[in-house]
Parts: sequence; C-alpha cells; structure tokens
Amino acid sequence: MVSFQDRVKGVLLSTALGDAMGATIEKLSYQEIKEQYGRVESLETKWYKADIPEEKRLGRMRGSGIITDDTLMTNALIQVYLTKKRHLDAYDMGDEFIKEIAYKKQYIPEFGKEAMIIDRLFYPEKNIFIRHVLANCEPREGGIGNMVNCGAAMYISPIGIVNAGNPKAAYDEAILFAIGHQSSYGLEAAGVLAACVAKAFEPNITIDEIIENAIFFAKDGTKEAIKDLTTAAKELRTKNADMDEVIQVLQKKMEKYSPMKDDVHRKFEKLGIPSNHYTPSRLFSIEELPMALAFIVLNDGDFYTSIYDGINSGRDTDSIGVMIGVILGAMQGVGVIKNEDIKLLEETNKTNFTLLAEEFAEVAEMIIKEDLALNQKRNGLFDSE
Repeated sequence: MVSFQDRVKGVLLSTALGDAMGATIEKLSYQEIKEQYGRVESLETKWYKADIPEEKRLGRMRGSGIITDDTLMTNALIQVYLTKKRHLDAYDMGDEFIKEIAYKKQYIPEFGKEAMIIDRLFYPEKNIFIRHVLANCEPREGGIGNMVNCGAAMYISPIGIVNAGNPKAAYDEAILFAIGHQSSYGLEAAGVLAACVAKAFEPNITIDEIIENAIFFAKDGTKEAIKDLTTAAKELRTKNADMDEVIQVLQKKMEKYSPMKDDVHRKFEKLGIPSNHYTPSRLFSIEELPMALAFIVLNDGDFYTSIYDGINSGRDTDSIGVMIGVILGAMQGVGVIKNEDIKLLEETNKTNFTLLAEEFAEVAEMIIKEDLALNQKRNGLFDSE
C-alpha cells in the first residue's frame, strides 16, 4: 500500500522530473528530436540551445535537471495552501498567488540566481499580474481575454492532492481557482487534470478508470480529444506500433482539436495574419493533456516509458512530461522515481522537493479530514428521518 505522503511526493517530484527532462527539447518537433538526440531518456541531456549566445537565449540555461515555470508555479500554488490551509478560489489567485509569483524572490534555476517567478513567466502567465494587480479585475474574470494555453493545467496538480479521492471536488476547485488565469479549453484542461490526479490517489485504481474519469468530467473539444487519442493509443498498444507510427497517428488525431501542428513558434511573419490559434473555442483542446493521457494508455501506466514517449513526441515537451508525471506519481508514489534523479533535481534546483512534499501532505491531509468531518455533519441531517 502506497501512503498518502508518498503519493504527494510522487506528484511533486514527478512534476520536476517531467519538466526538467522535457525542457531540454521543448518546441522541437518529434522529427527534430529524433534527428538531434535519437531519444531523450536522461535528466543529463544537453539543451539544444546551450551553445548559442547568452543574449539570444535570454540569459537562461536548461539541462542537467533544471526545472522551468511548470514546477515553479506548482511550488507557488503549494505555498498558497501552506499559508491559507483551506480550499482556494479565484480570489486567492488575485491575492496570495500573486504574492508568490510577483513579490517574493527565490532561486530561479534557469537564471542561476534569485529573482521573482514572474521574471521567468511567459506572457499568458504574466497576465495574472496584469489582470489582478494592474487592471484590478473581478477575480473570477481574470482569465477573460488571455491567450488560451496549458498554463493553468501545468501547475494545477496540488488541487488534485487536496481533493484526493474526490475528483468532482478537484475539478470544481480547479475551475474556481484557475478561472482567474485561464478561460475556455485552457481552463477546462486544468479542471480535468486536477480530477485525474485526485482519482489517481484512490487505492487499486486502474489506468482505464482514470481515463474514464477524465472523459466523464471533460467538456466539449477536450472530451472528444481525450476520447479520440486514448482510443487510438489502445489500438496502437495492441498492435505494438513503433514510435514513428504512434506519433503520426496521435498527432494526426490531435489536428482536429489543435491545428497548429509543429508550427508552435510566434514569428514576425505571422503578424497580422488571422488565426484561431490560442483563442476561445468549444471545439478545441490544448494538445498536452490528451497527448499525456494517450501515452499513459499506450504504456499501460509504466512511469518512465510514458514520460520518455511523451517528451520525445515534441512540441510542448516539458508540460506533457509534467502531466504524465503527476498522474502516475499520484498513482504509484515516489518509490517509482529513481533515487539518482531525485538527488539531481534537488541539488540542481536548490530545492528540497521531498521536504516541501512532506509539509504539503500534512496540510492537504488536514484539509481532507475537515471535509470528511463536514460531510459527516451533513449526513447527520438525515439521521432523524
């Protein structure tokens, strides 16, 4: 039996693992990764931009276990729970979460120095500051007008943890919180991933049950994308397809819901050209979540193989790695992660993920016990009937 604390550690350390491993090849296509690396299966991988001038890589460095904003934002959300010690909503996004990302210096591994997390964030995540601080928006309207992407889903796993075993509550809280950051299918992905993490905490849970749970809660394009890609993954697993065929089939299926394909870069030549990429739609889905679930199905939940396949598929490799990791980390616990990987992640990033997980597990357990006590009181309303 995997303990609650070990599952929490599994989620947090899997976040860092998938993030750091995928970060070295982020935005490369499957074919580019294959040509340059063959296949990435190590935290020690050299970043493909490591040799270009520092100013062109904006002073950043990746590789050898260095994490990115996916992990930094996850840790920031954990700090909000450690402070508030209760469930969260959009008002906490516009209050305590802003303090964590924009007003508290910490070590930023990509910079190799202390800075604010917001100094590292991409524009859709910086939009949290613009909307809640500069525009002083109603917190539940913070996500309106933002670029629709996976930015909320990539750090949402702590909400699954504080609602462990209750995927409906995890979905609801993720939506209530992340609505201050994202909208449309970007918001939907955050709710579904949180529900998957919560479901993965259940004892003796199966991969099929986690996928059924994701499909149950997902809406519109997100639901259809998950159904299509996980169904295809089952067929590919049955026929023992090679990676070339797997990527061809899954990415072709995904085009219906995210038609950008390998053209993920924002370039001068694209300015002024109309597009529905990153705009709200009931028919679209972010790519990362359905792809992550597909690779979990393809490998029947094998931890490292699922992450390896996910990051080597190309495009948003770090976030795909994170989403695979948090589900399987919750399901299988920290024991599935190699000790040498944990050691490298903690040393490289100057972060004691293990200690942070232990502190968070204690608070999460307290919140869950309060929920159970409240439910007992509610059940008591009907005892006299």
